[in-house]
Amino acid sequence: MTERKKDRPWLMRTYAGHSTAEASNELYRRNLDKGQTGLSVAFDLPTQTGYDPDHVLARGEVGRVGVPVSHVGDMRRLFQDIPLEQMNTSMTINATAMWLLALYQVVAEEQGADVSKLSGTTQNDIVKEYLSRGTHVFPPVPSLRLTTDMIAYTVNHMPKWNPINICSYHLQEAGATPVQEVAYALSTAVAVLDSVRDSGQIPAERFGDVVGRISFFVNAGVRFVEEMCKMRAFTRLWDRIARERYGIEDPKQRRFRYGVQVNSLGLTEAQPENNVQRIVLEMLAVTLSKDARARAVQLPAWNEALGLPRPWDQQWSLRIQQVLAHESDLLEYDDLFAGSHVVEAKVESLVSDALTEMERIEEMGGVMAAVESGYLKSQLVSSHAERRAKIEAGEERIVGVNCYEGTEPSPLTADLDAAILTIDPATEARTVQAVKDWRRTRDEPGGTSQAPGPRDNVWPPSAKALELLKKAATTDANLMEATLECARAGVTTGEWAGALREVFGEFRAPTGVSGAPVAVTAEKGSTLAEVRRRVSRTADDLGGGRLRLLVGKPGLDGHSNGAEQIAVRARDAGFEVVYQGIRLTPEQIVSAAVAEDVHCVGLSILSGSHAELVPDVLRRLREAGADDVPVVVGGIIPSADAAALKAAGVAAVFTPKDFGITEIIGRIVDEIRSANTLEPLEVPA
Repeated sequence: MTERKKDRPWLMRTYAGHSTAEASNELYRRNLDKGQTGLSVAFDLPTQTGYDPDHVLARGEVGRVGVPVSHVGDMRRLFQDIPLEQMNTSMTINATAMWLLALYQVVAEEQGADVSKLSGTTQNDIVKEYLSRGTHVFPPVPSLRLTTDMIAYTVNHMPKWNPINICSYHLQEAGATPVQEVAYALSTAVAVLDSVRDSGQIPAERFGDVVGRISFFVNAGVRFVEEMCKMRAFTRLWDRIARERYGIEDPKQRRFRYGVQVNSLGLTEAQPENNVQRIVLEMLAVTLSKDARARAVQLPAWNEALGLPRPWDQQWSLRIQQVLAHESDLLEYDDLFAGSHVVEAKVESLVSDALTEMERIEEMGGVMAAVESGYLKSQLVSSHAERRAKIEAGEERIVGVNCYEGTEPSPLTADLDAAILTIDPATEARTVQAVKDWRRTRDEPGGTSQAPGPRDNVWPPSAKALELLKKAATTDANLMEATLECARAGVTTGEWAGALREVFGEFRAPTGVSGAPVAVTAEKGSTLAEVRRRVSRTADDLGGGRLRLLVGKPGLDGHSNGAEQIAVRARDAGFEVVYQGIRLTPEQIVSAAVAEDVHCVGLSILSGSHAELVPDVLRRLREAGADDVPVVVGGIIPSADAAALKAAGVAAVFTPKDFGITEIIGRIVDEIRSANTLEPLEVPA
C-alpha cells in the first residue's frame, strides 16, 4: 500500500508587537528563528484608531497592546532585516487598514520587492469593530468604501494579498453563539462583496479573483466538537454563497480560507495554568477536521488574563502548535469526520439556523443597516448576558472559577509581577517626542524645520499629499493611490485619519445596553433580588431618587463587553445607568459624572492604560468638588497596579477573577454607602 503524503502544516504565528518598532522587530526576528512561519502584527490602539501618539486620547495607550506605527519611518524599523517579499504577514488593523497597507507597500518597495509578490492579510473588517472591538473611526458607508477600494486595488496590484479578513473572532468574544458568529460574519462578507461588485472597479469576468481572496478570521472555544462543526458549517455555507449568489464556478475560488486565534474570552485569571489545556482543546477544533482546517493558527498565551505575555510565554504557545503538527500523526490522514452522522446532524443544524438569521438580516436591509439600527449589538449583549448568567448560576462550569476552586500554590504565578511583560512608562514620552520630531523635519532635506501649509506659494510634500487625499475623498476615486502618496510623503497616521475625518465624519456605534433584555430575574430569595433591595434602601437613605451609576471607558480601549455587562446588570438591579460608550477622555467622564450627579463612577480598562487614566479621573473629580463620589475600576490589572490604584483613592478594583456580576453590583452599593457614611446593610443569611 502506497504511503499517503503528509499534509503541509498550517502557517504558525504568534500575535505580537509592543513598545516600539525596534523592540517589536527584535521580537519578530527572534520568533522567526524559533520556527514561526508567518508574522502577525499587533498595533497599539492609537494606530488602530487613527491617532498620533501625542493626541489627548492616546495618553497611556502608546505601545501598550501593540506596536505604535505613526509613519513610514516606523514601518521601516518594524521590518528591518525582514525581507517582505519572502514573508507572509498578517496585520490586525481595520479602520486604518488602507493606511497600514500603504506603509507596508512603500517599505517593501524600498527593499526592492516586487509588490505583486507580497503575501499576507489585512483584517479590514469594520463591521465587527462597530459590534465588539471598538476601533472604528468613520461611519459605515465611507468605511465600506475604504474596504471596497482596498480590495479592488489589491486584486489588481497585489494578487497574493488577502485584502480583508472577515473577523468573527471578536463576535464570539462579545458573546456570539456559533449560529450568530457564522451568520454575522457571512452577512458581512456578502455586504463587502456586493459593494465591490457594485463599485464597477472589477470586471465581472474577474470577480472570481475577488471572491478567491476573501479570507476569514475565526474564534474557537473550548467546546471543540461544536466549534469543529461550526467550521464545517462555515465551509458549506461559503461554498453555497459563492456559487449561488456570485456564480463562482472554480472550486478553488470558493474555498473557505480562514485563520484562527483560539478563544481568549475563556482564559481565566484563577488557576491560569488551566489555560494551557483550554488552548490545546480549542486548537484541535480548527485542526482535526481536514475538510475545514485552518490555513493559519495563532494561539494566545496561558497568562493573558493576567497581563501582557512575555516572549517565553509566546514561545510556549508556538511549541504547542509545533508538537501537534510535527510529532503527532494528524497530518497523515484524510478527514476524520467524513460520514459521521453525529457531526453531519450538528453541521446541518448550524447551517439551517445561520441561514435563518442571515435572512432576517437581509430583510433589515443588510448587515450595515442591522449595525446602524443597533439590532446586531443588542443581540450580542443579550447572548453575552445569558452566558454570564449561566456561569454565575453554575450551569456552565469553569474549572478553578466556579468549581474545583481549591489549588496548590503555582510556581508559574509565585511572583505575579514577573509573570507578565511590563512596558516602561518612559517609552510613551519618547514615542511622543519622536513623532513631533518627524513632523518637524520630514519636509526639508537635511532636517530643516518647516510648518505644514503653503510657504512662498509652495506646499510641503506632506501637506500637498493630504490635500490630494481630501480632494479624492470627495469624489468616487479609489483612495489607495492618494494614500500611497501620503505614505511616501511622510504623512502620519493621525494626519491621514484626520484628513478623512474632515470629509467623512466620525461614528459612535450603538452600545446595545438599552435594548438588551433581562438576563437574570430578580426572583424572591435570589442574589439579584437582595441587591435590588439594597439599591432601593440606599436610594431612600440618600433621599435623591434612584441611585445613579456612571460606567465609563476612558482612553482608546474598545473592549466594551465587561462595561456593557455591568451596565445591564446595574440597570436590572435598579440603578439609573449612565453609559455613553467607548473612547472618552477623563475630562468627558468627569463632566458627565458631575452633570448627572452620579453616586458612583465605574471605569473599565483592559488595555493597560489604567495607571495613567484612572489617577487623572480622580484628580479631575477632586478639582470639580466631587471627590466624595467613589470610583471603582475593572479590567486586566496586575496586583501591584491594583494596590497603587487603591492607594490613590480608588474604592475597589475588579479583575477577571471577579466573575459574579451581581456580587460586583452589590459591592458598588456598599462603596456608595461607605462614601456617604451610611451604616452597612445586613445581608440575610
